[in-house]
Amino acid sequence: MIKIHGNLTANDDYTHELGPEENFNESVYFNFFDKEKNQGGFVRIGNRANEGYAEMTVIVWNPDGSAWFNYAKPSISHNDGWDAGGLKIDIIKPTETVQTSYKGSALFMQDPRAMSDPGKAFRENPKHELSIDLTHEAVGPFYGHVGKAGDGNEFARAHTEQHMRVSGTIQFADESPVSFNGHGLRDHSWGPRYWQATPSYRWVTCNFGDDLGMILRTNGDGEGGGLFQEGQELVRITKTALTTEYEPGTNYHQTLRAEMELEDGRKRSLEGRVMSFIPLRNRRSGTSTHVGEGMTEYTLDGERKGYGLSEYLDQPAED
Repeated sequence: MIKIHGNLTANDDYTHELGPEENFNESVYFNFFDKEKNQGGFVRIGNRANEGYAEMTVIVWNPDGSAWFNYAKPSISHNDGWDAGGLKIDIIKPTETVQTSYKGSALFMQDPRAMSDPGKAFRENPKHELSIDLTHEAVGPFYGHVGKAGDGNEFARAHTEQHMRVSGTIQFADESPVSFNGHGLRDHSWGPRYWQATPSYRWVTCNFGDDLGMILRTNGDGEGGGLFQEGQELVRITKTALTTEYEPGTNYHQTLRAEMELEDGRKRSLEGRVMSFIPLRNRRSGTSTHVGEGMTEYTLDGERKGYGLSEYLDQPAED
């Protein structure tokens, strides 16, 4: 039996009534990592129906560090579901099972850091067909919150997260489909959103198996908290100290270390090594927000290995 935490209901797994805000966004995000194949990625789609488009992102990282990537802003006129740009999300059983599928082109980059110059990357790297067909099954509780209209939150007023087991197939170009078996995290947000409305943060997601997952969220200085998913239980991380090493001369994170204190008194330690990195950005009104995405291998307490995503968001420095 899947537990539901916070002020959520199972119906919050579906889309919601379109809000009046021009920047109303309803987005879903699914990451997935197969530790046997050293492969992973994520899909995301955000409906911005009042602005007439969706934001669609697909990335699959390969064991050698190369990646398949696509980003598009297909036109939409409603918020009745997530189906645009070749990416489709089907809620099979709310809070328990979701199907994600993508059929379309994708850019192949031997070095995904080429996306630091998107125009050049799309001109100079080949495009091929990519097909993703994955089933995401809950292994932990459905948790999050629903905020109130008018609270001034312009980023994630309502939000859910859940750890998942992921299986299915991925097909690259004209190759035969390859099986995928792993774990990941999904999230869902709705309400007004500007990427420029949140200060810098670090968002770390880790998957160790059916029985164990975690998320960390800190500010740009590395202070914050998070949650451990232990089966159907959640244990709050009350204090986190996150330190990061970057590629020299860049804001591209390479390794991280987090020292954590849990609400039950335990202390745990996490080390992360970025296996493949892609620098993304969100531009609005002349402002370009950096969103660095890393497929990351983790070691918990010096013993248990896992995989996940480390996302570092930074706003432009003020003059």
